[in-house]
Amino acid sequence: MNWLLSVVVMLQVLAALVMIGLVLVQHGKGADMGASFGSGASGSLFGATGSANFLSRSTAVCAGVFFICTLALAFLSNDRARPSSGSVLDRPSVVAPAASVPLSGAAQIPNSSTATPSVVPAVPASGAAAIPKN
Repeated sequence: MNWLLSVVVMLQVLAALVMIGLVLVQHGKGADMGASFGSGASGSLFGATGSANFLSRSTAVCAGVFFICTLALAFLSNDRARPSSGSVLDRPSVVAPAASVPLSGAAQIPNSSTATPSVVPAVPASGAAAIPKN
């Protein structure tokens, strides 16, 4: 299964690179207008109009291969375990155990000889007590 994933990824990268190259080789619609003013932009490897059909079909094939590889990668990467029940609402809820309030100081230290809790000063609920009064 792992080798199949590697082959599909390599095929997708190759299709993407070929598709980028094919798109860059094609000439746009504005190239014909430049050719009428003396520029040689319309002349290509396959002739003035002979490349349009071949390059556009090759680009469509590469796009199809890229799309199929993307779907295959999505299918292969979806290997999560399926739940046995039909719905999340059918499962019982899990309640966390209540945490006990730990004592501060020496009572938290295991095997301590003085197990008396230390007194912690009360902290005001707001920061109003921290404001100095003049």
